[in-house]
Amino acid sequence: MGKKLIGPIVTVLLGGAFVTVLGLLLHQSLSPAVAARVTAATPPSATEQHHVYVHLDTYPDSMAGEHGKDGGAEPDWVSYGPGTNINVPAHSLVTITISQYDGGEAITNPWFAKVHGTVGGTETVDGKPVTQIDPEAVGHTWTLHAAPTAQDPLFVSAPLPAVPDDAPIAAGSDYPKPIEVTFSFHTKGPGKYIWNCEFPCGDGYYAKFGGPMSTRGYMSGTFTVS
Repeated sequence: MGKKLIGPIVTVLLGGAFVTVLGLLLHQSLSPAVAARVTAATPPSATEQHHVYVHLDTYPDSMAGEHGKDGGAEPDWVSYGPGTNINVPAHSLVTITISQYDGGEAITNPWFAKVHGTVGGTETVDGKPVTQIDPEAVGHTWTLHAAPTAQDPLFVSAPLPAVPDDAPIAAGSDYPKPIEVTFSFHTKGPGKYIWNCEFPCGDGYYAKFGGPMSTRGYMSGTFTVS
């Protein structure tokens, strides 16, 4: 679960802008990513919008997600599961719950230890509302972004606390008991976006944002508003 730290990647003031450019440069596909679990609530009335629920997991390896029990091509890569393609309606309320099974350390840029773009500027961590988490104990982030184009802008970043090293193993699992993080945000018009983790624990160029951090099906995925 250990993560090697590097020098600062972005300044606090340029955090969101850098993510947009870097994500587009690095986002790639090693294998076809499958869809995440998405559940739509009862269809809205004329005065209500769709409310869509998404559930994701974060793992310290690739043995429990979309790559199968053998972990696929890169079994040691950290990963999201059960899928990394998310499709939601336009002008909807999206609630994402992430079961965080991985450890972590201090994040390189504390800007990403704060919650951005969610309803009320908050997330809940095991049911407790917070606006940020301890930057010394970050596991991953879920960060949604897009380059400036004709489509509506959409930026959301939710930090995920690190699971303590002494956390008990969850019943019937090879992983520790997860931390549950939930947050909501509103979509706008149709568009295609990218999401990824902004804890630089991968490999390759761009200061550890390579490997799993930039590969669909691992720590990166698509978010389509239609």
